[in-house]
Amino acid sequence: MKKEKHNIAGILASGFIKHPLTFILCIFILALGFLSLKFMPREENPQIKVAGGAVIVPMPGAKADEIQKIIIEPLEQKIRQIKGIENIFSIAKDSVGIVQVQYLIGQDKGASDLKLYDQVMKNMDVMPKNAMQPIIKTMDIDVDIPVASVAFYSKDKSLNEVELYKRIKRLAFDINKMDDVAQIDLKGERKEQYNILINSNKLIQKRVTLGQVAMSLKGLTFELPDIKADKKDGNFVVFGIDNALKTSKDLGQVIIDRYAGRPVYLKDIATITKGYDIQNEKEAIVYDKDLKLNNKAQITMTISKLKGANTVQINKKLISYLESIKGSLSKENIGFVITRDDGYTANHAVNELVFHLVISVVIIALLLVFALGFKEALIVSLTVPMILSVTLFIGFMMGETINRITLFALLLSLGLLVDAAIIVIENIHRHMHDKQYKDKSLKDIAIDATNEIGNPTNIATIAIVMTFIPMFFVGGMMGQFMHPLPVFVPISLAVSLAIAYIFTPYMVNKLLKKKDI
Repeated sequence: MKKEKHNIAGILASGFIKHPLTFILCIFILALGFLSLKFMPREENPQIKVAGGAVIVPMPGAKADEIQKIIIEPLEQKIRQIKGIENIFSIAKDSVGIVQVQYLIGQDKGASDLKLYDQVMKNMDVMPKNAMQPIIKTMDIDVDIPVASVAFYSKDKSLNEVELYKRIKRLAFDINKMDDVAQIDLKGERKEQYNILINSNKLIQKRVTLGQVAMSLKGLTFELPDIKADKKDGNFVVFGIDNALKTSKDLGQVIIDRYAGRPVYLKDIATITKGYDIQNEKEAIVYDKDLKLNNKAQITMTISKLKGANTVQINKKLISYLESIKGSLSKENIGFVITRDDGYTANHAVNELVFHLVISVVIIALLLVFALGFKEALIVSLTVPMILSVTLFIGFMMGETINRITLFALLLSLGLLVDAAIIVIENIHRHMHDKQYKDKSLKDIAIDATNEIGNPTNIATIAIVMTFIPMFFVGGMMGQFMHPLPVFVPISLAVSLAIAYIFTPYMVNKLLKKKDI
């Protein structure tokens, strides 16, 4: 009788069923899975790469309609010539025009930013002569989504909002030095400034215009030089100009104009106070029922990470650092509440997945116990962690992260992962109880049974994989968000075939015994 030619399933089964390194390979695969699960970056959601830029063109004195015609429209026309632009939004205001550009999702940010800069610079000749140098500001949503937020508040009235902002700003600078932290943003901040509240009636009485006040105050924004030469405190000083404006009273002595032969001081037409930026109408309020922080003014610090960084590790370092300085902050009457922790969410989700995978494997094993037997069910159950281990390792090597879509892909494919192993073990079980194979050894039965179902199982698995291929071509934000799905499901299914063909016959030969028929 001519020996049947083996397909890929039979080749793998015969090659590993008696190989001395098969068991070591099994341990190695499980170790790879453990290390991948340990070191693979974790985040709550896949990071979506959405980039764009804004072109700001100042033109002092120009009206909004003039800005629209001579700056916005020509600039839009030139920018539309750039390949990879999805949307353009424009704003025309008095003295300034702003053109916002959104690149197509998936476009290389660096290349797109360079195209935008080159296009604006090489078309400077279409700008009016009175227009100033354009400011090109790039934007990247890749690092703009925070993974943690902390609300800082003053425990009592001894620390005002301005002093709180100064302290938290210094703290933000220190946190920004941490590895993989992309940017820090502060919400609800109150910056220190002099507030000049001008009385319109006194303006009329003194015959002074707002323009005159503005021009006089504009001169105060320039910094005077401090030339060093003569040695003093380690420095050489030729002369120094002391800051003449140190208090609200000093600012009130600024002369605006003259009226009836007498100078008009700023204090004559305005009330001057030193406080926070009252024109900033944004505010942040923290409320915590347990800490009784009802309507307590606060500053929220948001922390964003670099793409591909581990949210769990970043947030652990952040929380550890905050706990280490908690005592010093308390001495300054500053308290804080962690209001967002994506690291905990991501870590909790991964741990939940592992727990539910264990439950799913146990349920599958119990069902197989009644259908095939205890040892057969054990063999199928042991293939699941190996399949997931190889899948996670491949994803780790591809630069993927563990997030809710990755977990969804693994859960979705979980029911499919055991199909190949069940088919193999069921066919081996059938052959073991078939009188036709009573004269064959258990090793030959396992190889022949695996070879027999190889081709149809391969075709069935390929058919399932093909259903996920179109998801690779889904564009836009949804395509990037769902990217882990068409990556992990096909990988896990392909891996399940290899694991079933290699380890199922091996474990059958080790754990089962052929019964006399």
